[in-house]
Amino acid sequence: MASFAEYDEFGNYIGPDIDSDEDEEMDADEPQQQPLEGFDDDEEEAEENNEMAVMQIDSIPRNQVVLHEDKKYYPTAQEVYGEDVETMVQEEDAQPLSEPIVAPVKVRKWAVEEKGLPETRYDKGFLVDMMSHPSMIRNIALVGHLHHGKTSLLDMLVFETHNLTWSSDAPTLYSDTHVLSRLRAISVKSSPMSLVLPTTYGKSHLLHIIDTPGHVNFVDEVAAAVRVVDGVVVVVDVVEGMMVNTEMCIRHVMGEGLKMVLVLNKMDRLIMELRLPPAEAYYKIRHTIEEVNNFISGINPDPALRLSPENGNVAFASADMGWCFTLRSFAQLYSDNYGWSSAKLSSADLMAEAIDASSNSAPSKTKVPTGKMDAGRFAERLWGDIYFDKSTRKFTRKAQDPSALRTFVMFVLEPIYKLYAAVLSKDTESLKATLSKLSIHLKPVMYKMDVRPLLKAVLDQFFGKSTGFVDMVVEHFPSPDEATAAKVERTYNGPMSSELAHALQRCDPNGPTVIHITKLYNTTDAQSFRAFGRVISGTVRQGMEVKVLGENYSPEDEEDVMKAIVEDIWVGESRYVLPTQEAPAGNLVLLGGIDASITKTATVVDASIPDELYIFRPLRHFTQSVLKIAVEPIAPSELPKMLAGLRSINKSYPLVSTKVEESGEHVIIGTGELYLDCVMHDLRKLYAEIEVKVSDPVTRFCETVLETSALKCYADTPNKKNRLTMIAEPLDKGLPEDIETGRVSMRMTPKERGNHFQKYGWDTLASRSIWAFGPEESGPNVLVDDTLPSEVDKKMLNVVKEHVRQGFQWGAREGPLCDEPMRGVKFRILGASLAEEPIYRGGGQIVPTARRVCYSSFLMATPRLMEPVYYVEVQAPADCISAVYTVLARRRGHVTQDIPKAGSPLYTVKALIPVIDANGFETDLRTATQGQAFCQQVFDHWAIVPGDPTDSTVRLRPLEPASGQALARDLALKTRRRKGLGDQIAVSKYLDDEFVLALTSSGHADLLG
Repeated sequence: MASFAEYDEFGNYIGPDIDSDEDEEMDADEPQQQPLEGFDDDEEEAEENNEMAVMQIDSIPRNQVVLHEDKKYYPTAQEVYGEDVETMVQEEDAQPLSEPIVAPVKVRKWAVEEKGLPETRYDKGFLVDMMSHPSMIRNIALVGHLHHGKTSLLDMLVFETHNLTWSSDAPTLYSDTHVLSRLRAISVKSSPMSLVLPTTYGKSHLLHIIDTPGHVNFVDEVAAAVRVVDGVVVVVDVVEGMMVNTEMCIRHVMGEGLKMVLVLNKMDRLIMELRLPPAEAYYKIRHTIEEVNNFISGINPDPALRLSPENGNVAFASADMGWCFTLRSFAQLYSDNYGWSSAKLSSADLMAEAIDASSNSAPSKTKVPTGKMDAGRFAERLWGDIYFDKSTRKFTRKAQDPSALRTFVMFVLEPIYKLYAAVLSKDTESLKATLSKLSIHLKPVMYKMDVRPLLKAVLDQFFGKSTGFVDMVVEHFPSPDEATAAKVERTYNGPMSSELAHALQRCDPNGPTVIHITKLYNTTDAQSFRAFGRVISGTVRQGMEVKVLGENYSPEDEEDVMKAIVEDIWVGESRYVLPTQEAPAGNLVLLGGIDASITKTATVVDASIPDELYIFRPLRHFTQSVLKIAVEPIAPSELPKMLAGLRSINKSYPLVSTKVEESGEHVIIGTGELYLDCVMHDLRKLYAEIEVKVSDPVTRFCETVLETSALKCYADTPNKKNRLTMIAEPLDKGLPEDIETGRVSMRMTPKERGNHFQKYGWDTLASRSIWAFGPEESGPNVLVDDTLPSEVDKKMLNVVKEHVRQGFQWGAREGPLCDEPMRGVKFRILGASLAEEPIYRGGGQIVPTARRVCYSSFLMATPRLMEPVYYVEVQAPADCISAVYTVLARRRGHVTQDIPKAGSPLYTVKALIPVIDANGFETDLRTATQGQAFCQQVFDHWAIVPGDPTDSTVRLRPLEPASGQALARDLALKTRRRKGLGDQIAVSKYLDDEFVLALTSSGHADLLG
């Protein structure tokens, strides 16, 4: 038994090894193992040495003290699972039950895309080769109102060029790739599609087509698309006719100086829904065309802009059924299929007789002359008050018989009507007889199909490919080498006399590379953006080093510029992209790797261009963002994620704007409720992937004045060395709109600007003394130098001109009433006393002083608050009109027009409603009319809110809506409180103390507020 001496004070055994005897006995009892064959003694000796070395290293003295934290009771996870397995140890219940222990691989897919390159009826290499021939290229955009068939028209062209399966259950909508477009059944984003299409004569052309949204909230996408194209196809529903978005698009296209053609879509609605006879259908078609022409002539009465079928710039289509024709292409059908004589056109009714065969009418015995007819001459006789006299076989302009039909009705509408009637009759034998006369052959099993796919199969063979549409586009739209010069003159900021400008106008693929970027499209996983634009000059190549010039770039301020590498070049095809190594001038392309510094638009130039660089002008939108919401992450720690998402939102939507108010809230400003709903969806799902709290929507306001300032207002600089004197007065009506739309700008020469302002009664000196517009270059406020050389040192005043201009623009951006932009205000500088030493009149002294004197003169000129007003267009049946009036009256709206829609059972109600009262208007309207009324709301104008916002005598009751003259005060105070500003709106805090004392002593203290 071991004694106590064999243990230390801690109880550890320190005596001799008690197991040594037993080990020796066990070793003696074990038989000695013989070495295996193949191993020699040297190898055995080496192994024994290795084992001894390991034991020497790993052996731990038994008397060593091992701390508790160093004891190893269990193997590590790495030892159990291996080094290639990632392990994570957490405390119990640290992970919520809703999250799996091993999360699945997350696939981010927010857009519809093809799995690979789909099969096309042309070689994709042929498309890429055609990009080098600008004379064979056409850049076009499809525009029009909501649900008038733009996307379906593009689908028709896609089916002609791609091997896709047509479905009778739901439209394909190939260019609607955004997830919201699929859910809401409307186009949310514009989408580019490049197709090779043949003309009637078999000559192929490359068409870069951009499908644009039709909802009025997304017209910013239309502006981005129109900037890079050379022609616009206006798509109009033949039944609904001209609608609000059609009018807005036409006005913008004419402002951009682009050519237009018209497509009357949904022609089958005249047959299937309205069931109009062919003669009445003609009047409905003509009425719709004249609606468009009357609107165009109201903007520009030039006869060359008239759209008419005999001019070849009007096409008739049913995109849903996949057919489209012009008068010339329909006349070509007669020529190709029946070979009529160009001399007599004696059997022009042969086609109608063939369709009449189903009614057992005897076909004509007239012998058909040989030879081809002149399709062009025949097409000229297919529109207007032209009749065909069957007895004399001649065309006349006077009907010999009251029942005589116009040629368009006889030769175009009646055959189509009878073809539809034959298919819809479900009489198989009669249909077979009719189709055999028309050389249309169907398989027997096809006659058993449902009506819709059967009608589609028949019409496909009857009309064939839509070469008439391609003919119209090729004939009436210029190619890039013809149209680029005019586009550069209209949109390029640089001087037209420079060598670079001449190279841009030539559209030379060998010239300096310049690309105009107008839109950013996110990738399928929404992690990056592709820049979409037009190659104006040169050839962009993969791997090229370029300079990306932002919207704020100028030769004087070269801050907004970044160098980048063009990593990828694609041709946009909606659901897929076609990669290419280079893209010559005149093409619309997608570029990868250059989006980091682009927010809205950009100018991309070759990094090797040594000239002084200029940019293309930013987009000119034809609406304004007037509705805003404040956003905040639910988890404060996710604020950086939300800010990154807001930056992506800014890139994705051309007209959205985000800003941080002085109160710290993050504000998103958009065009309407649907627009902001889509923005918030993208912020939550695509870009930030966080939960976001959203405030109730509020409205942008503007601040204006009604009269000239009651007194000359002056302000001294903080160092008391300088003094500025100003007065404020309202701008002439219509002038703010001219500045915003670009009709007058600071880029014009003083003489040109003077001629424009003379229309409003300005004298030449005043119009040439304009210093700036504000709050930005196209802002609706004006700063005028109205000083006299005898009173002010003009040379010294010009030294501080830039500082005064900055102060004016600062003040115009954040007005004194409720920190909202000013509108329609003219500030006149009447005097300036400046220090001789330059150090005393720097920007730190002049800029805030100029802002302060702008505020004081503004508040002295009867300030007023302005609110945005929506133009509302409601379509509803006649029995719902009274409900529409009731809903509008509850929201301070009033009706301006109430007219029936010609040729349909609908009424069109046109009204105006303040934006602040329009939230939820559409839902309210549909509830009141049981879903029968449909409305579109678009910003129309700014209106003055009733009442004085500075009137402190107005008593506002909490939780009660203000009305009448108290409304302006109510809106101003609520806006100031929301922004964290005080309730006091007084001019005294912007005036110097001595000026306040002088006013008080003179008895004008009431002016101080």
